Parts: sequence; C-alpha cells; structure tokens
Amino acid sequence: MGANQTFSIASIPADGVGKEVVAAGRRVLDALAGNSNGKFAFDWTEFPWGSEYYARTGQMMDPKGLEALKDFDAIYFGAVGWENVPDHVSLWGLRLNITQNFDQWANIRPVKFLPGVQSPLRKADNTELDWVVVRENSEGEYAGLGGRNLSGRGPGNEVALQTALFTEKGCERIMRFAFDLARTRTVKKVSSVTKSNAQQYGMVLWDEVFNRVALDYPDVQTESVLVDAMSAKFILKPEDLSVVVASNLNADILSDLGSALAGSLGLAASANLNPERRFPSMFEPVHGSAPDIAGQGISNPIGAIASAALMLDHFGLHAEARRVEAAIEAATGAGHLSRDVGGDATTEDVTEAIIKALTLAPAAV
Repeated sequence: MGANQTFSIASIPADGVGKEVVAAGRRVLDALAGNSNGKFAFDWTEFPWGSEYYARTGQMMDPKGLEALKDFDAIYFGAVGWENVPDHVSLWGLRLNITQNFDQWANIRPVKFLPGVQSPLRKADNTELDWVVVRENSEGEYAGLGGRNLSGRGPGNEVALQTALFTEKGCERIMRFAFDLARTRTVKKVSSVTKSNAQQYGMVLWDEVFNRVALDYPDVQTESVLVDAMSAKFILKPEDLSVVVASNLNADILSDLGSALAGSLGLAASANLNPERRFPSMFEPVHGSAPDIAGQGISNPIGAIASAALMLDHFGLHAEARRVEAAIEAATGAGHLSRDVGGDATTEDVTEAIIKALTLAPAAV
C-alpha cells in the first residue's frame, strides 16, 4: 500500500560530520515513516555539493542548483566547511546561497535541556528551562553588503566596509513571527535583543519596529535587552526567557551560547524557514563540519535528528515531531550519550537508541 502523502526532500550532507548526521537523521525519519501505517513517506534526492565538489569544479554547488532545489518540499542540510576552501567562500557559496535566494528569513533555534545531559549551568539542575531563539535570517549583519577597496595605496592601506542592513519590512516580519510563536507557548513573552545605544541607525529602527509591533500583541509580555546584557541573562536568569528575537549576528552568537549551556552544540537544531512557502525551507544542525572528528563515527546526531523534528512540524506532522523529540529524550535519559556530552556512544549507538525508542512508542493515527 502506498503512502497517503510523500514528501520530497533534497538532502545536502555537504562536509565533514554533516555526512554522518544527515545519514542518521534520514534513518530516523524513514523509521518513523515505516511505522506510520502508510500515513506518509519520504522521497530523498541527495546532492553532492560541498567542499569536495568545490575541489573538483571550483564551485560549492551546481550553478543551476537553486533551480534544481526550488520544487522540493524541504531541504535537509548537514554542515559546510573544510580546509581546502576559505570559510567565507564555502558559506556564501552553499548555505547562504540557499538561504538568501530562497528568502528563508526566519531562523528558529530551540534551546533544549535533555535528560541525562549535564549542563554547565548549575541552575539547569533544578529549574525548568526552555526557550527558543528567533533569528532574522535575511539581512542585518549578514546581508553581504560592502567591499574592499584602496589596495592600490599599498600594504596597510586597504579599507574594508561591511554594511549591516535593517529594513522596516525585515524587522517587522521577523518580530511578528516571534510574537506569533510566543502565543503558542506556555510563557507568552518576547525578548528583543538590541544594541541601539551604540548602533544608532539600524538598531534604533529595530527598536522602533519592535515597539510598534508589540502594540498588536497585548497578550504577550515584552522586554528589550542590550545584547551584552542578554548574554549575561542567558546564564544568570534563563528562566525569564521564552522567545528571544534578534538580528542575524546577535542571534547567531546567542543561540550558540544557549546550545553550549544545554550541554553541546551537537544537540542544537535549527530551521531556516520561508514562512510564505514560496520556496522550500531548510533544516540543519547548528554545529559545523568538525574536521577533527569527521569520519570517526563519534559525532552527535541529535542536532540533526532534532532538526528533522522541526521539519516534521513544517509538514504539519506535529504529533510525529513530538514522538521524535520524546525518543531523543528517552535515549539520552537512558544514558546513550556521545562523547561531546560526556558519554562514549557512537553516532550509530545514539541513532539506534532513538529509533528503538520510536518503535516502542505508538504510531500516530
């Protein structure tokens, strides 16, 4: 019997441990589909883009790659970066090439504290902590505007300009996204991250738009916090957080801090969303390609598998997404921990434990 619904997914493992964790996530999703009583299935198409592709072709992805990707239901991404390609070339040539051209303007990065994983944050031992960072993903400090000039003046005289872009449209749409998300959570609160005391143009516009948008959500608590103070708040008062909305750079840094507080970057999931669904959205773990452990079979697949759960939510399979998250918690709670979180389990061990927990749970009807 065929599946009632088949989702077409472009798989881009890319570099390093990205290949290992994407393979793990695909196994979990296929196991979930196989236990769905024919409710859904996944049709995978893998693309070989990344640093190895660059070594052969001089490009990070096929020049017609965006055209090839645009009709998929979603993109499942691994990690990008290797020693043969400068980091800014690999990032802009592949990942940012996709996120920018597909207007994946909303990036969400949940901060999850898992059972069995020891957090360096002492407060996590006896306080319920659960927040999500919402990142403006299309402009801000990563708009790619600027340039390098005046090198003809000789050594030591070159000038580089990196321009941060803030538009009313960009600020408003990410803030409304954050407020709408907050309305779905137990604690209905949005914390805006700013640096308008020093960045008197772009971030003052950010603040003004936040204050205006907040008027349309009287049921949601708000606060505006300078980014340096917010980094301290992540550590000292994380129980006050629910939804944190920030610009591209600030959210990138803060979400990594949140993941480290949860125990490891290897646990962190993310979704790059085009909420209007004009283009496919892309789901990826937060960690990098980790050349130091790539190929050893010891990378943590949880970030990639939790990203797969975010993809299930995007497809409207909310009960199935919760099953995957529950299976992750069951695996870590039972002590199936990879080396980055103090255990000795391999990538295969953790993946198998999650699949086993999935098969023990009842399938959604």
